[in-house]
Amino acid sequence: MSAEYRTDLRTGYTTGTCASAAALAALLQLQTGNCPESLRVPLPQGDHLDIPIVRCEPDGAGVRATVVKDGGDDPDATHGADIQAVVTVEPGSAPLEIRVDGGRGVGRATLPGLPVAVGDAAINPVPLQQIRETVAQGAREIGLETGHILVLVEVPNGEAIARRTLNPRLGIVGGISILGTQGIVKPYSHDSWKASIAEALDVARAQGLDHAVFTTGRRSERLYQATFPETPGLAMIQAADFFSFSMQAALERGFTEVAWSVFFGKLVKQAQGLPYTHARTYPVDFDRLAEWSAQAGVAPERLPEIRGANTARQVLAMLEQDPALPNLLDSLALMAIGAAESFADNRIRVSYAVFDFDDRLLCRCPARPRAEIA
Repeated sequence: MSAEYRTDLRTGYTTGTCASAAALAALLQLQTGNCPESLRVPLPQGDHLDIPIVRCEPDGAGVRATVVKDGGDDPDATHGADIQAVVTVEPGSAPLEIRVDGGRGVGRATLPGLPVAVGDAAINPVPLQQIRETVAQGAREIGLETGHILVLVEVPNGEAIARRTLNPRLGIVGGISILGTQGIVKPYSHDSWKASIAEALDVARAQGLDHAVFTTGRRSERLYQATFPETPGLAMIQAADFFSFSMQAALERGFTEVAWSVFFGKLVKQAQGLPYTHARTYPVDFDRLAEWSAQAGVAPERLPEIRGANTARQVLAMLEQDPALPNLLDSLALMAIGAAESFADNRIRVSYAVFDFDDRLLCRCPARPRAEIA
């Protein structure tokens, strides 16, 4: 059964929810002397979630509290990381003000186009508001109405974790981002990946780029960069299986050209016009692939074997020495280009680079002239 249809998957919580819980725990320990074992934290969408508190400890004039990030059954690079908040309180007579910043292991923005300003900590607007509201609610409950509460969010291993994320490419240096528009992590939801695609496109446009290169993963990205070394790093965007979404997002941001870097299996699925190309959810149509192979000149006696194949990679291996393979690759690339262009209302020129699993460039299909698209 596909992961999308399972009902027994465990929900996790975002780094923003972790930081909110840690900040509230630190405040309560600082003001009341008690570190709670768990806290009920408000979520951005209006619900609440119980979050375990690992520890509270003195930190200078304040208190540091730690929550361990739990991604549920959809773990990401931050799963299992310590998310900490150091809270200090400055007395005063003015109405209570809450300031939130990022410290060790929380990245800082160095490029425009992100949801945070250049120079600011990479704490996105929704989790930033969540932290403030959580702390404000806790302050009201203990009768703290004036002065300043300072919250410093830290992730001790954040700089190392960030190397496994898109942050370095997006110009976020020194650590991870504090994220989460809903406060919870829904197993196998696609929101976070779509957000990373959109954010990467925003950064590329802010740098003046109008040509994006979508890849289906790190390997196809590496191969494209090695083959076309003149490509700017910020143009490279890992789109994974989000075929239609990526094209629509590029259109919405004014991109005029897109290249796709794919392996044979994804090429076949994109030629089928599938908006989302995950292996379990949307399999290769081997009957159609056999028809396309026949049209490209593959001998009729090979077609039953193609129809009975288990993977597209298996078909590629069958046809490796077949003289019709170049024709098939060109035909598939042209169909994939047509599908990609249609997802962008035929307003973006699309090209393809197709690789095999021996890291060889199988096919390079350039973008059609704009007049042919319209």
